[in-house]
Amino acid sequence: MQVVLGLWLCLGSAWAAPLSPWCLSAQLRRPGDFVLGGLFPFGKDTLNLAARSEPTLLLCDRLFTDGLIWALAMRFAIEQINNSSWLLPGVTLGYDMCDTCFEPLVALQPSLLFLTRNGTRAIGVLCDYSEYQPRVTAVIGPHKSDLCLLTAKLFSSFLIPQVSYGASSETLSNTELYPSFYRTVPSDKNLVEAVVLLLNHFGWNWVATVASDDEYGRGAQALFLSMAGTNSICIAFEGLIPTELAEPDATKQLENTIKLINSTKVNVIVLFAHSVPAQALLQHSLAMGLGKKVWLGSEAWLLSDIATSVPNIQRVGTVLGFVMRTGTVPGFQEFVAELFSSVAQEEFCRRSRELSGLQDAEVLDMHCRQCGNVTLRDIWPMLGVTPVQPVHVAVYSVAHALHRALGCTSKGCPKTPVRSWQLLHFMNTLPFEVNGQSFRFDQSHGTNTGYKLILWAWRDGTVTYLPVGDYDQSLYVRTSQIQFHTPDKKEPTSECFRRCQPGQFRRIKGFNLCCYDCTDCSENTFWSSTDSTSCSPCPQHQWAPARSTRCHDRAERFLSWDEPLAMALLTLVALTAALSCGAALLFLQHLQSPLGQLAGGARTLLALLWLLLQSLSCCLHVGRPSAALCPLQQLCYALCLNGCLSCLLPKALEITLVTEFPRCAPRLLRWVTHGRAWLVVAVSILTQVLLCWCHLHLGPDYLVVDYESLPREVLLVCGTQSWAAFALLHGYNSCLAFVCFLCTFMVQTPGRRYNVARGITFATFIYFIVWIFFLVIFATLRTVLRAVTQICTILATTLGILGSYFVPKCYILVLRPDLNTRDYCQNLSEEQPEEDRQ
Repeated sequence: MQVVLGLWLCLGSAWAAPLSPWCLSAQLRRPGDFVLGGLFPFGKDTLNLAARSEPTLLLCDRLFTDGLIWALAMRFAIEQINNSSWLLPGVTLGYDMCDTCFEPLVALQPSLLFLTRNGTRAIGVLCDYSEYQPRVTAVIGPHKSDLCLLTAKLFSSFLIPQVSYGASSETLSNTELYPSFYRTVPSDKNLVEAVVLLLNHFGWNWVATVASDDEYGRGAQALFLSMAGTNSICIAFEGLIPTELAEPDATKQLENTIKLINSTKVNVIVLFAHSVPAQALLQHSLAMGLGKKVWLGSEAWLLSDIATSVPNIQRVGTVLGFVMRTGTVPGFQEFVAELFSSVAQEEFCRRSRELSGLQDAEVLDMHCRQCGNVTLRDIWPMLGVTPVQPVHVAVYSVAHALHRALGCTSKGCPKTPVRSWQLLHFMNTLPFEVNGQSFRFDQSHGTNTGYKLILWAWRDGTVTYLPVGDYDQSLYVRTSQIQFHTPDKKEPTSECFRRCQPGQFRRIKGFNLCCYDCTDCSENTFWSSTDSTSCSPCPQHQWAPARSTRCHDRAERFLSWDEPLAMALLTLVALTAALSCGAALLFLQHLQSPLGQLAGGARTLLALLWLLLQSLSCCLHVGRPSAALCPLQQLCYALCLNGCLSCLLPKALEITLVTEFPRCAPRLLRWVTHGRAWLVVAVSILTQVLLCWCHLHLGPDYLVVDYESLPREVLLVCGTQSWAAFALLHGYNSCLAFVCFLCTFMVQTPGRRYNVARGITFATFIYFIVWIFFLVIFATLRTVLRAVTQICTILATTLGILGSYFVPKCYILVLRPDLNTRDYCQNLSEEQPEEDRQ
């Protein structure tokens, strides 16, 4: 079984012939079970098609290097596969090698030859090509994206696998347009991503970009422009340079490009071009005094001796760029050395010509009369520079697909026919190994082996390619190994604006996005990214100081137990509670005394108990409030105050009946004295309990999480949900206090008698004064002082009642026991009958 691979070299015409009669690199055509077509650039690309002439072929002694080395790499891979006992045992690979001359029209001729029906010179026009067997099974090459865009459409129409070893245009990643196109190099998208990361690494955000006016240059520049815009890189100039330097306007276009770059004052130039346009641009930049710049390039010109051959190229500045990370091909250099040693033998050349048979001399002229002087010394320096692994991997990818399509085993391959389109499935899905390294085509039919960052380093006038970094999804740069052209050997700056500091955003000036002022982020906003034109607001639960790069979590703000103010208030609460307890113990001791009975007897103890609970309710306002705690605050205060006022109410009613309604007093006094007075107290308290229940259903206090009142903290306070429910809850206590006040404020007591009404009057008066201030302050506060105000109100009310009603009586009980007599402390209800008898 024989296979033929197509390999392009340049067979377009007599002046664009292959690089040698292949007595130096084997015959152009070698038959096999399967034939691979190969497309390689041997022609010179500095002159256009019409300008080529016989003398220009003398440049073959330099331009053969890359194309010849790639062709030798293909032949080396094929011979390895043919000699392998496991990959395609029993199957021989052949090849057709043709030259593209870097010309689309020239490349089209061998492409059509590859598509001819096997054994003929005709291309079948069929409705169904599933059984069509073309001259070649697969195609290796060509190298340039322009040529691949042309040939890929042809081969995709026949579903013939085409594996390029150099075409990087992102357009070729479209598998719908080019279903049978593959490549063993990364696409331009990966290269541009690496360049953008390098620019950001050094802070270069004001750059010029120049590209050759071909598919590679235009495509790479378009990708770069789109990525630069999203990475805070401003383009000072973008332009194209001609690829055909023989055109009349080529020189003028190059000069204009240099002038425009010089006017931008940039220090960094990104160049996407092939070697010849790049050489012309570098040459003009030196001639026109552009000055030393940082040139960022790609493998298309960085590794070419054409670019480094410009006179005084060392004065161009710093040259950095990315080249594919490729491995070595073991045994290739030895293969080339052995092959060239065989070239000197006439017998080898004779046998090579016999094998080639000049079968297609009538179709394509395969003779190169000027290349017979090629020697090993001519190509040896480029063997270590020109990447040959992509060609090697390309051949092996087809071989592995054939291995799987044929169903080969270690014993051999079945003698079954395989059509070209049947290889696509295996190339799409399965990985393959080459020299111990695993490869796999991704969804866009490419391989991404990563890049090396190299620097042109000059040693004794000779350029060396110094690796200074790597890129594989992320960029690593060994900055210390890079010596820039600046006096201090440090990286130059290239920016049209001062770089904003962290915490500052760009305020655009005018219409140029690269011109702006740096403005500090305001409070509670933060600087989110380097390319932001505004600061981002912090989330509600966070805060940030001015000129901040991040937000901080807000601390909760409430009246905590360890605050000095809270501790002072709690001390006052303790004193108030102690005063209530002391008064209760004193009254308990003198409960049966005249003064004890006059004050209300056992009801006095109950009132003091309610005051004790009222003072202790202040603790509900200290500490972190919660949804369950907030409704209890107002309820406890209102209920405790009501309990105290309810105990004072019978005494106030008793006083007003005796003093203001003496005729009704004997009939009504029994309802406010002795045992029935407790019924008044109970009814009053039950009424307040009912109002508390209504308050809970109408609109209880709730937890307020306030993010606006404080700049750095979240305020936790209890808010009033319904002022109507609030008024209903506390209004009843106000009514009780008002009744007590009306019943006692005008009462006159006979001389040398204790005026019990005065204490109730002052207690209720103090209550009203405290509540007037409380309502005004409480309704407007939304800080921790709201809780402080509530505590102060409770304490003021408690101390007011204690001080005006209970403390004077305690004074008599302790310091003036001589006044604790029946005459001085006689109840008005007991005294009235005597007056009536008189």
